[in-house]
Parts: sequence; structure tokens; C-alpha cells
Amino acid sequence: MENSNQKPTEHDGILERHQVDQSPQKLTWRTWLIGRPLTTASAPHQTIGKMVGLAVFGADALSSIAYAPQEMLVILAAAGTQAFGYAFPISIIITALLAIVTISYQQTIHAYPSGGGAYTVVKENLGITSALVAGSALLLDYILLAAVAISSGVAQIVSAIPALYEYRVALAVGFLILIAIANLRGVKESGNTFAAPTYFFLGMTALTVAAGFYKYLSGSLGVVIDPPHMETLHAEPITLFLLLRAFSNGTTALTGVECISNGVKAFKEPRTRNASLTMIWMSSILGVLFVGMTFLLGAIGAVPAESETVVSQLARTVFGSRGVLYISTIFATTIILVLATNTAFADFPRLSAIIAEDGYMPRQLAYRGSRLVFSRGIISLAAIAAFLIVIFKASVTALIPLWAVGVFLSFTLSQLGMARHWWRAGVHKDEKLLEAGNQGWQWKLVVNGFGALCTALVTLIFAVTKFTDGAWIIVLLLPAIVISFFSVHRHYQSVARDLSLDNFGEPPPAIRHRVIIPVAGIHRGTLEALEYANSLSDDITAVHILLDPEQRESVESKWHSWGKGVRLVLIDSPYRTFLEPFLGYVDDLCKVIQPNERLTIVVPQFNPKSPWHNLLHTQTAFWLRLALLSKKGIVITEVPYQVH
Repeated sequence: MENSNQKPTEHDGILERHQVDQSPQKLTWRTWLIGRPLTTASAPHQTIGKMVGLAVFGADALSSIAYAPQEMLVILAAAGTQAFGYAFPISIIITALLAIVTISYQQTIHAYPSGGGAYTVVKENLGITSALVAGSALLLDYILLAAVAISSGVAQIVSAIPALYEYRVALAVGFLILIAIANLRGVKESGNTFAAPTYFFLGMTALTVAAGFYKYLSGSLGVVIDPPHMETLHAEPITLFLLLRAFSNGTTALTGVECISNGVKAFKEPRTRNASLTMIWMSSILGVLFVGMTFLLGAIGAVPAESETVVSQLARTVFGSRGVLYISTIFATTIILVLATNTAFADFPRLSAIIAEDGYMPRQLAYRGSRLVFSRGIISLAAIAAFLIVIFKASVTALIPLWAVGVFLSFTLSQLGMARHWWRAGVHKDEKLLEAGNQGWQWKLVVNGFGALCTALVTLIFAVTKFTDGAWIIVLLLPAIVISFFSVHRHYQSVARDLSLDNFGEPPPAIRHRVIIPVAGIHRGTLEALEYANSLSDDITAVHILLDPEQRESVESKWHSWGKGVRLVLIDSPYRTFLEPFLGYVDDLCKVIQPNERLTIVVPQFNPKSPWHNLLHTQTAFWLRLALLSKKGIVITEVPYQVH
């Protein structure tokens, strides 16, 4: 009976098209963990709306409310509690910078609706080298986002349950693995999963800030009771450099603002409008809550410390105890910080895929997995972020200095690219750009130019003020990554030249096989390989390495009975090794082989019933392949023999 899964074969000249039903037939551990495979045709149905988009791409920026104010206070604490009063004015300046960056990226969304963010903008307007700098900066940003957000989330748990402090690294890595698994299940599914916790966090944070202002205005707010010990001693005067360092730490609130522009293609139609509105919502919520929380932290006299976060201090002061509302706030903050990692998992694989498609990262990163996500990018991000968490012991304060240099460098290059975009549209009268709806280019040029100036200044401030704290690592790492990008690209170009059929001439003449069969013993597997070799050529040589000279007569006698007339070469091995004498014989043959001949090594390969039984065999085929793969003109063929 004909197999019901087989589809009719279609013919088109010498080409043949054949379709087979590939739908999964049974539930495996893999489908249980990440879901059943999705067809390519399902891709349009995996897009998301504004509400889910805010959770997927906005969680990074919104979660910064939980750590950016604390990181400002950590720096100001060096000058004593009297310096905390500068936190609120600094937060106002940071919010103004947020507005500038948001307006700038609004224009990026409309000008480049295909997504790609800074990398795409810079590549098209400033060239590939600048684009790779922006791309490497963003990739580092996403890696550090994953490490910082998870570590900050664990810090909230430790604030509520101090006994877990010793287990913070294990908790952080565990959460990271869970987020990675959720993202492997697909963008739409992970977005729906994370939407509710994101809005729960926003609700609890808004309630905390609103209740705090109500008590402040009514005169009943009070100050923190039993604040944690301030770990930074009063050792520095209040200087401009100190304030700039605090400003640098506070600008981590802007990390993630660009994520929506990178993921425009993930939104439902109309994509640009939905992405644009989502970014406005995100920035507005972030600005209001960031300024409000910073003001209240100053009002209650919150103290930055590793043992208890300022969010915990604000919540227990506003709600008067560690009751239900306090626990809900800490729980919501922990959840959003853990889920903020989802933004990195949404954008890192997409950006890696874009760079890989251009040939500057391994091509495997450009392939979608069974759930229509870039699985290899997700796994790579999880592995690198976990490594950083372990190295820096899940300390947010230790990781922050590594972070924002790359973020603001990508901001700057992106805005410079957009300024060049408008310049081309207006001054150079690029008709294609003008037809794309880029009228009013003068105003847009001013906005992006000013944005580039502001973010460049912040990049410089951050690089200088945080250089000795760890930013030097990023300053050295960015060029190294860009150099590696070019190295990968050169490799792909070299391979493409070697494989190209251009100017190749006529197809090569038919080749003649010279076949060698390594024979460890004469058995059914050997005869199976011998039959296959006979189908390839009539020039066959069996080679047996004599580890024990006393076995010579036995081998010759057995081969005379079963060898079917094929010549057998016996090679003595005085040092009882197989590989070296056999490779020496192959080298001798390679010296005399003709141009129209190809040396084919047919290896009998045991295929045991249980995979672990492979450990009980020598795996000759594997070692031969490893040793001979780089030799030109040699083919290694395994002939499996099923052993039951």
C-alpha cells in the first residue's frame, strides 16, 4: 500500500518537486519544553499588538525604575547624605534626555519600518564599519541587560528574605534559564506570558508613588525606619565629577529605549504606528515614575545598600509595614526585573540574525528554530549572561559600569545616521527618500542632530567617569568584537570565492575511485562494507594493521575464504597502534594518485542498539574522519552495520 504521508511528485523539466508530511507525530521532551514546531506560513500570525509589545520590548526600560535611582544614590553616598538632594535635579535632566532620545527614535521607526534599529540606520548612512561598532555596542548592551536585570531582581528577593543572600548567583542563573526557555517557545507566546506581570509591576509602582505623594503632601510620609547601614563612607567632597558620575549611573534608566525600533517587524499592522505609540507609552510611563520615585527616595531619606534596595525601603515606608502591599510591590518588582531580561532575548537574537545575514557573524544565528525564533541567538545570550552573573557574583553595582557606554554609543551613531539620512533627503535631493514620506527634513535633521550631540556627550561622560570602575573593559572589548566581525566576513568571502562557479569552465571529467577498506577484523560488518565498495569501483584494497604478528596467518586464511578476491595489504605495527600506520599508507597512495582519481576510504561502522554502547568500540570512522578531513581528494564513507 502506498504511504499516506507521501505527496504526489510534480515534474518540471529536469527538476522535480516532492512534498512530504513533516508534522510531528508524537510528543517528545523537546516539544513538551518549547512547544510543537511552527510552519513558516505561521510567521504572520506570530506578530503582537501594542499591549503585548509594551511587555516584550518595554520591560527593559520600565524595569530600570527599580535600579537607576539606587545607582545614582550609590555614587552620591560617597559625599554623605547631604549629597542625596542632587538626585532629584539629576533625574529631571535624565528625563529630558529620555524625551530627546524618544523623539529621535520615533523618526527612526517611521524611516526604517523594517526594523534593525541602530545597526540598519548606521549601515545605510554611515557605512558598514560604523554599523558594526553600533551593532557590537548593542549586542553588549543586551548581554549586560540580561545580567543586570536578573541580578537586580534577585536583589529584591534578598531584600525581603535576607537568608537567600548566599544563593543569589544560583537564583539568578536559574531565572535566566527559565526566561530562555520561555523565549524558545516563541515571541507571541512569551509576550502573552509576560504581559500580565509587566502590568502588575506598573500598577504596584504607580500605587506606591501615588500613595507616597499623597502622604508627602498630607505631611504623614515620614522617613525610613531602621535604614540599612550605608556602605560608602563620607570620603569625597561634592564636586562636578561626582555629580557627573551619579548622572552616568542614572542614565541606565534609558537603556532599552531603542528596543522597540529594533523590533518593528514583530508588531501587527500597521507596524510603524503601533511601534511608535508603544514607544510613546513606554517613555511617558518611565519618565513619570522615575522622577516620582527619585523625589520620594529623597523625601524619606533612603540609603543605598546591597542588603536592602531603595525600592524595599520606599515600599515599607509608604505602606507602613512589610504587609501585603509591601510584599506585592517587592514581588512585582522582582518579576519585572526578571522579565526585563525578555527584552534582551527578543532583540539580541534579531540583531545577531541581521548581522549574520550580512556575513559578519556565524550564519547559524540567522536561521529560525522550530518555533520561528532565532534559537541559537537565545541560547548564546543565556550562556554569556550566565557567565557574567557568575563572574560578578550577581552584583548590580559591579555590572552597571560595564553597561551604558555601549548603549549611548549606539544611540549616538544611530542619531548621526538619521541626521545623514535627512541630509541626503533634503540637501542632496534624494528622490527615493523624499518619495518615502520624508518631507520636513530640516526639522528632523535638527532633532536627530541635537539628539546625537546629547548622547555623544553622555557617552563621553560615562566613559571618563566610569573608566576606572570597569568601563575600560568595554572600551577595549568593542574594537575586539568589530575586528572579529571582519574576520568572520573575510572567511565567508574566501569560502564563497572557492565555491563560486564563475569562470569555472567546463565541469570536471568523470573520476575513477580507488577504494581502501580498513579491516580491523573479518566479520559481517566487513563484508557489508566490501559489497558497498564493489558498487563504487573494481580497484579495491583492504588494509589490515597487524598489531600482533602471530595473527598474520589467521587473517590471511580468513580473507582468502571471505574476501571475494579483493587484495589485502597487511601492515605491521610494532608499536601496536592503528591510526599512524594506516595514515602513512594513505599518504603514500596520495603521492602516486592520478588527477582523475579519487581515493575513497570505506569504513565499516558498528551501529549498536543502545547509544551508550558506542563507548565500548574504538570509533575508527570518527578518528579517521578527524585526521583526513583536511586532506584534498580523499572521501571517507561510513557503512553502518546494525548490531542487535
